[in-house]
Amino acid sequence: MSWDFLWTDCRLATFAGDQPYGAIEDGAIGIEGGRITWVGPADRLPGPPSELATNVCDLKGRWVTPGLVDCHTHLVFGGDRSLEFEQRLQGVSYEEIARRGGGINSSVKATREADEHELVAAARPRLQALINEGVTTVEIKSGYGLDTDTELRMLRAARRLSEELPITLRTTFLGAHAFPPEFRDDPDAYVDLVCDHMLPRVADEGLADAVDGFCEGIAFSPDQIERVFGRARELGLPVKLHADQLSDLGGAALAARFGALSADHVEYTSEEGALAMGEAGTVAVLLPGAFYVLRETQVPPVDAFRRFGVPMALATDCNPGSAPVLSLLAMASMGCNLFRLTPEEALRGITCNGAAALGLDEQIGTLEVGKQADLAIWDIRHPVDLCYWLGARPLTGLMRGGSWVQKPPL
Repeated sequence: MSWDFLWTDCRLATFAGDQPYGAIEDGAIGIEGGRITWVGPADRLPGPPSELATNVCDLKGRWVTPGLVDCHTHLVFGGDRSLEFEQRLQGVSYEEIARRGGGINSSVKATREADEHELVAAARPRLQALINEGVTTVEIKSGYGLDTDTELRMLRAARRLSEELPITLRTTFLGAHAFPPEFRDDPDAYVDLVCDHMLPRVADEGLADAVDGFCEGIAFSPDQIERVFGRARELGLPVKLHADQLSDLGGAALAARFGALSADHVEYTSEEGALAMGEAGTVAVLLPGAFYVLRETQVPPVDAFRRFGVPMALATDCNPGSAPVLSLLAMASMGCNLFRLTPEEALRGITCNGAAALGLDEQIGTLEVGKQADLAIWDIRHPVDLCYWLGARPLTGLMRGGSWVQKPPL
């Protein structure tokens, strides 16, 4: 027996099993061929460490968790909207900003004008910031092109990022994000474009792992989203939904009816919606960054999600308008303080439940034999510290797929 790595003298937050945090004190973890080959208490190792692995690493009591998962981002976009942030603080309304050419239309204009290289270059430091904090898996949506060529270009740019940086990346087609200016007077014609032209191109070129939409009074109606989801299902693509963020249009229940991987935002989701999600196994992705930036007051129905067994994930929702957020750990803290999640719920939200929201829970998200060796090493006293300290950077080591991204000082 010769594993590639064996980590000893470590404490493991596996997020598997019945123990709080799935914790194993004085643990050990073996890695071979990019996967976890052994995990458990060190005194149960099947032999002396030096005989088990080529590289034995003494982690000196540090904590190990799965690599973090950011399951909802809009990291690829053109331009910048920081001046709009200042304008809003000076009392300028969102409507007035939009009339001046701002809002999502400004992002659409800038994204349409950017080539693939420019989109990659702009997104790279944003993605690197997440990696520096312990993130090993990220989802990136399109949705700032709103025409076929730009939507495809956004997805290609996202795919390129996974080739340039040590990250597992899932792409999501979000053509049904907003209505572009040229279809303002004929929104159903834009839905036709999404269903009849954009989605087949995306599927043919294998550019997306899932399809998303924004179901809201200011965006797409439930009937329009049903058309998009029906076409996605015909093309073999799983779905997820921006649902019930500003009002309850039954988006969460609609998502559940289509077996969606997740329903995201969900501040206004009803009891019936939560029940439907629980029955369908649809993950509730909570986005406290957007809640904070938009100064919302309606919190997601966390108690109902608990009652109906709905897994809860957390994500940055990184985007240029409502969530200029580049810290997943900050979202864990906000999930506790704004939404009253427990620290364990918050950390499950950025590991195992975040993985489930991407359909990757069989591969990542917990420390279990057979799963990909995505591992984060932390200089903390207890996992709760990852939620307790806002702004701390306790990451001391990071591995993705059995290869070091950041090697700890050993």
